[in-house]
Amino acid sequence: MKNFNIKKISLFLAQSVLAGLAIAFILVYILPGFLPPGLRRDFGIQNMNIAAQGARTNSYHDAVVASAPAVVNVYATKVIKRMTHPLLQDPIFRRFFGDQDGTEQRNSNLGSGVILHRSGYLITNAHVIREADEILVTLADGRQSRASVVGIDNDTDLAVLKIDLENLPSIPVGDSTKLGVGDVVLAIGNPYDFGQTVTQGIISATGRNRLGITTYEDFIQTDADINPGNSGGALVNTKGQLVGINTAIITNSGGSQGIGLAIPVNIALSVMDDLIKQGFVVRGWLGIEAQVLPPDIVDNAGRKQAGILVAAVLKGGPADVAGIIPGDILISISGRQLTSPVQAIQMISHYKPDTVIDLQVLRGWEKLNMKATVSQRPTFRN
Repeated sequence: MKNFNIKKISLFLAQSVLAGLAIAFILVYILPGFLPPGLRRDFGIQNMNIAAQGARTNSYHDAVVASAPAVVNVYATKVIKRMTHPLLQDPIFRRFFGDQDGTEQRNSNLGSGVILHRSGYLITNAHVIREADEILVTLADGRQSRASVVGIDNDTDLAVLKIDLENLPSIPVGDSTKLGVGDVVLAIGNPYDFGQTVTQGIISATGRNRLGITTYEDFIQTDADINPGNSGGALVNTKGQLVGINTAIITNSGGSQGIGLAIPVNIALSVMDDLIKQGFVVRGWLGIEAQVLPPDIVDNAGRKQAGILVAAVLKGGPADVAGIIPGDILISISGRQLTSPVQAIQMISHYKPDTVIDLQVLRGWEKLNMKATVSQRPTFRN
């Protein structure tokens, strides 16, 4: 038998392994790029080009494709009759300046909207279309339609419009209660009439209130750029699902400064449903004006938890009928402790009219238990 050289055998094996790896690299990464598609399928070879694989890493393209077609531009126009100066009534002045009677001026307001139903229902902000004589909606695909107003809810600054076009897109809907600080979101709208624009940011906070923007405030705060014209547009998550309606910005310059506010989609859907069904939003109401309880009153009453101060009571309203008077401290509603006027308003609004609720009131040093029958909140125009 011949003696084998161990070193030669090891070298041969190492060279074979390297040659095999080189062939595998050519077959997997280089050869597929030169083969026609038919041969690739015949040989079961897939193009594993790494650059092509990573072309849309960290891209939100799919989310925009899913949601943007349902985001529309809203143009609201109001015709204003200009006042005529008394001097222009003089025939001599008319001879030089012409007849100025009945001169009209058209004021336009720009905003965005979101189609939520293929039948043509869309939602926008009330301030975008308030008192408009004509509303024109332009879709992302270029189609246009006049819109009719289904209903307006000034308390949340939301309005529902209806357009009559075929093959309308509708936006996927998410769940705003599942949003968390740090979640990535996209704002889609028509800022400055620039055309449909997408900006990206994160959720900075949820449940923002006491801002004095609307009666019922539960805003999503985001640093995605929101500018004039974005109002009524979509705030979507990375799946392209609607999570909010862009409504307001906090700014000193008039442009975006990284603090944008959106109405949660769960609230928007509830408002939209009520406006479509009955033309107004069903909300409970007690007929009180509530204020934050001053600290000295809290100390004098010996309380650890504040409650709210009843500053005024509407005569004939549910609270008046129940026996509540100005100066009372409203401690709890149906066993739930009150901490602020905003919380109290939101809590009461969730009760349906004719619901009987339990009220715990502190009057002087006496604690009183009362019952009140909630009524429908009257419609107030902002």
